[in-house]
Amino acid sequence: MAYEAILNSVRVRRPAAAGAPLYCDALEYGLTGDGATNDQPALAALVDRLGAGYASDGRARVIYCPPGIYSIRDAGTVWRSGVSLVGAGPAATRFMLSNEGNRADPTPLAFWTTLQHGAGRDRHIADCTFADFRIDGSGVALAEYNYLAKGLGLQYVVRGVFRNLYIHHTAASGLGCDFLQDSLIDGVVVVGCGRLDNGEQMGGAGIGVGVGGWGPVERLTIANCTALANGTNGIFLELQKDYWEPPRGYRIIGCHSQGNRFGISDWGTDGLIVSACTMTGNLEAGFDVSSQGTSSVAGRGGLVTDCVIDGNLRDGVSIGNSPGPYLVRGNRISGNGQHGYHARDLRRGYEGPIRDVVIESNEFWGNGLDAVRIDHQMTDAVLLNNRIRNNGRQYARAAGGAGEAVRYSERSLVDRTADWPHDGHRGKILRVGRSVATVAANTGDELTLAPVRPDAVSAWSGDVPPPGCAYELDPAPGRRAGIAIDAPFDSATIRGNRIWDNHESRTQTHGLWITERGSCVDCRVEDNDLAGNAEEGMRLDTPPVGGRWRDNHVDSDWS
Repeated sequence: MAYEAILNSVRVRRPAAAGAPLYCDALEYGLTGDGATNDQPALAALVDRLGAGYASDGRARVIYCPPGIYSIRDAGTVWRSGVSLVGAGPAATRFMLSNEGNRADPTPLAFWTTLQHGAGRDRHIADCTFADFRIDGSGVALAEYNYLAKGLGLQYVVRGVFRNLYIHHTAASGLGCDFLQDSLIDGVVVVGCGRLDNGEQMGGAGIGVGVGGWGPVERLTIANCTALANGTNGIFLELQKDYWEPPRGYRIIGCHSQGNRFGISDWGTDGLIVSACTMTGNLEAGFDVSSQGTSSVAGRGGLVTDCVIDGNLRDGVSIGNSPGPYLVRGNRISGNGQHGYHARDLRRGYEGPIRDVVIESNEFWGNGLDAVRIDHQMTDAVLLNNRIRNNGRQYARAAGGAGEAVRYSERSLVDRTADWPHDGHRGKILRVGRSVATVAANTGDELTLAPVRPDAVSAWSGDVPPPGCAYELDPAPGRRAGIAIDAPFDSATIRGNRIWDNHESRTQTHGLWITERGSCVDCRVEDNDLAGNAEEGMRLDTPPVGGRWRDNHVDSDWS
């Protein structure tokens, strides 16, 4: 029935309904664009008028907003099918959202939701384009966080297009639209959105798309978008109900996600394609597959290919509590503060083994700890033809200091008596009394600190410490491997990998390390070159059981 409703929304062309023109210059229909007049009532009336025309004759309408500042105050606009909103470009047409006259209203520019308006498969919006304008959400203030305080917040959309938009500093998600069928998000820039989200609440992303409402297939492409310093995710897809089937049909292509809590996240799709994206400088992970979403269902069956995943504060790729499979192939995963690839157990959602993960032909280098870290049970994983070099860069010894040589600012610590190795503290926690901060980088005598949350001015959990206060940095872990197995790792294949450290001062201590808590049962570990690490090619604190271990080149006679 739902798909028939989509097909029925394609109507036979008929003459335009009287009083509902096909193209409207907003200035001729009551909007002013002067930055002072509240243009929301006029916009809402025009949307209703044109929406009624579309319902009558099936012909889509366009509202054109010429250059100007359009003040949208104290109420959001309930959107209608067949009505498009187009500006003269993000630098020329600007919608200013504010709610100083009604602090209880979240005031999105446009919304159509299940809870507020009864949106659903049979009450969807169709044939709407939002293009070529800017949404400034900095004027919305709320006593309590409200996930509806978005720039655009539509649910159940068919043939929706969101193109060439600049959305910034909304209280909740910038573009927070759910259940998008046959739709496109292209060239959208989202900056500083989710500014009232504490990082743990619903929404708060740059581009956030709820999935699953249309069933097993939802066709959406997100392309050429930029997400910068948003409160939770730069771009994320999230299954909305735990009893819904994770849908297929999603693609994220050619996007850049930087300085968010998570760069790009798959929290509940099946077969997501992420290709040719850049994920850098995010505070948790560059790419995240996990059960942290509303439904506690992680993504599965996805592909991450040809991406640069660099300089994230913790992990490059993080996969937790997914049943698998997942393919990570042909990426550069470098310079991350902790691990390049991290299989994690979040103690939430699926608790069984992650199955059929493939990590193939990636470049892992310069990560702070282990390049590949297995902390969650995995079965039938394949690590094939990866180049893993010069990791373990978080190698500096414990450090501390106090007195006249020590000074603090909102984003740095300077100790003129220090002589630290370059970036040797990257990813560590800095403690000053009860305040903490995270080290993003360091020189010989200065620590650069990461913001406490995206788009924050300060790095500190409390006030900036006064000059001279004592500080502490913990020592680096003693072992930092190319591949570290710290959980059951059964029936895996590790073949054709080159794992080494070619720096004059080597920091990657081992090529392959099975810890006391890890295990390898019936694994095939063959044809790997592990020569040239700081200590050993292999360290097996738990001896492997069964399988094939042969033709591995290490610095000793063990093979």
